[in-house]
Amino acid sequence: MERQQPLSADEIVDVVNESDEVVGQARRGDTYAHRLRTRCAFVLARDAEDRIFVHRRTARKLVFPSHYDMFVGGVVGAGETYDETALREAEEELGVTGLPQPVPLFTFLYETPEHTWWSAVYEVRCTLPVQPQESEVAWHAFLTDEELERRIPEWEWTPDGMAAYLRLQEWRAARGQ
Repeated sequence: MERQQPLSADEIVDVVNESDEVVGQARRGDTYAHRLRTRCAFVLARDAEDRIFVHRRTARKLVFPSHYDMFVGGVVGAGETYDETALREAEEELGVTGLPQPVPLFTFLYETPEHTWWSAVYEVRCTLPVQPQESEVAWHAFLTDEELERRIPEWEWTPDGMAAYLRLQEWRAARGQ
């Protein structure tokens, strides 16, 4: 049996202000417990057939366990850039190496009564066979845009991923894409 990886509550992350400037560092678990603002990268991964990688998070995740998500990504580590996080997290969660650098699209501030983080949204083409990280991904598939739209009202999605997805649709519409 594969040894389960520990939860990342002890990972040190940067704490940022409303202008996305680093103002300190804290344990990841403490940032959630005390609603400290952090940074997060969201990467929309498409395969060679232009389908979107969709997955269900494992039940062991610190935030939004067992929810579906159309993004891979995660919290930016202390001293790490959004770009570094986007590539690292995409490769880790997809289970690939040699992925091209994800393309940055836009940033936004995600805020709810429980959580707050600056969010950088990216897109990447993954033509490699994926082997998602078992500690992060309980189920996965590549879905067409139409299949994804049909599943949105049926499945429980991560609230931050859904916010990023809606903003991505608005961003594309504003550019005629």
